[in-house]
Amino acid sequence: MIETPAPPRTSPLHDRHEALGASFTDFGGWNMPVRYTSDLAEHRAVREAAGLFDISHMAEFRVEGSRAAAFLDHVLAGRLSTMKVGKAKYSLVLAESGGIVDDVIVYRTGDDTFLVISNAVNRDAVAAAFATAQASWGSASGAATAADATGGTLEVDDVTDQYALIALQGPEARGILSSTPGVEITGTSLDELGYYAWTEGAFDGAPLFVARTGYTGEDGYEVMIPTAQAAALWDAALAAGADRGLVPCGLAARDTLRLEAGMPLYGHELSRDIVPAQAGLGRVVAVDKEAFVGKDGLSSGPADAPVLVGLVSEGRRAGRAGYAVLHGEDTVGEITSGALSPTLGHPVAMAFVAPAASAIGTELTIDVRGTRIPATVTALPFYRRNA
Repeated sequence: MIETPAPPRTSPLHDRHEALGASFTDFGGWNMPVRYTSDLAEHRAVREAAGLFDISHMAEFRVEGSRAAAFLDHVLAGRLSTMKVGKAKYSLVLAESGGIVDDVIVYRTGDDTFLVISNAVNRDAVAAAFATAQASWGSASGAATAADATGGTLEVDDVTDQYALIALQGPEARGILSSTPGVEITGTSLDELGYYAWTEGAFDGAPLFVARTGYTGEDGYEVMIPTAQAAALWDAALAAGADRGLVPCGLAARDTLRLEAGMPLYGHELSRDIVPAQAGLGRVVAVDKEAFVGKDGLSSGPADAPVLVGLVSEGRRAGRAGYAVLHGEDTVGEITSGALSPTLGHPVAMAFVAPAASAIGTELTIDVRGTRIPATVTALPFYRRNA
């Protein structure tokens, strides 16, 4: 018997998106806005003013207990135990083979508490990785709560359905969030909050978790709020930013923004078949840790495994995911993400290519529907905002 796929989930803000005229797409099992007006207008709003994104499809896990820091050191590629309360760190969940299960951001919310945010498409995979690691790491039963032989405790909870997540990105983001009616920052002020850090606050009495992170290459914030208050916060932020150029933005603009910023997307630049060093993420791995999931597999790949590079071209025709990359008459790689950059005005792409063709300045070509388009290997990111 063939099972009928489950319908896509909807965000707590779905009604707001419909009222704003959004077009939707299935993304990671969620029915999410792809655009409201035009991809170009939304992209430019983020670069020049601000954009508001619903990212409630992302998954959130709370990890707490006296063994929480040690557990995250074991299950993630980075060293999380040395991170200070109030800070955030980008990290990776690895398979035993060394391949990437997901990329995550970890926030230390207390001495013994952490928040891990993962991609929507990998929510189940990350939950399974945590459960497997916990079971093999010292929990006799593999249950979500366990006490080890020394009396330490660990609890891992998937809290995704309890919260909505809203991203406010762009040069006007701080002013907009500061002036949003009902928002009160009770922890570190927005003026003093550093990059990859978080603070706490409230919105009309509901708790707010405000992180200065993002996925667009611009400054901005990601705000987590209980689902019941999400729509009111969305409305209040849009109203506060109306005279500052704020617009709602969909996944299409988010994709071109992150591409310009050289940020990887799972399923394109990251997968279980890619180890961190191939994707330029070797710095994320704390190789000096005694043991962690995936460590033994990191050195097992072939020496000539393809590596991620940036490619720039002239003209208007952009390489897209799956297009072949050639060096002379030899196919040496494949585009993973590509677009005509709205900010830079020329095509950009990320691609995995053979190491011999990966040096900065190497002249390659992209097969764009039968036409060879010259492309030059360049350093990532393509775009970097002014500090």
